[in-house]
Amino acid sequence: MTVAPIDLFASFIHLDQGGEVRAERPVFDAARDGWQVMTFHVETDADVHGDHWEVHPDAEEVVACLAGGIRLCFRPEEPGEEEAEVRVAAGSAVIVPRGRWHRIALDGPSDLMSVTMPRGSRLEPRATA
Repeated sequence: MTVAPIDLFASFIHLDQGGEVRAERPVFDAARDGWQVMTFHVETDADVHGDHWEVHPDAEEVVACLAGGIRLCFRPEEPGEEEAEVRVAAGSAVIVPRGRWHRIALDGPSDLMSVTMPRGSRLEPRATA
């Protein structure tokens, strides 16, 4: 195996169940087993599908803000409740509980990293939630 630097903004890192680690083109595959490390430079809420809720039923997710600032918003669990919001500054992260619907809102251009098991992940438009 050749050891070489990996551009994290141009590749996703896949951590397979059997212990293999691969850098591959950045495609999120909700049918894939194993863990996935994803790093993004984002400019607008559209870059983080801010108009959708997201859920990962098979694993927790780490959402890290490497530069800039974001708000991690959680969909109300009960009718009539307000969205919960957690500010995430550069150099910090939040662990999203397994099965918890969430979305990201940007405070400005940011660099983000997330780590989760993509299998079973779903998006749902906010308007229908």
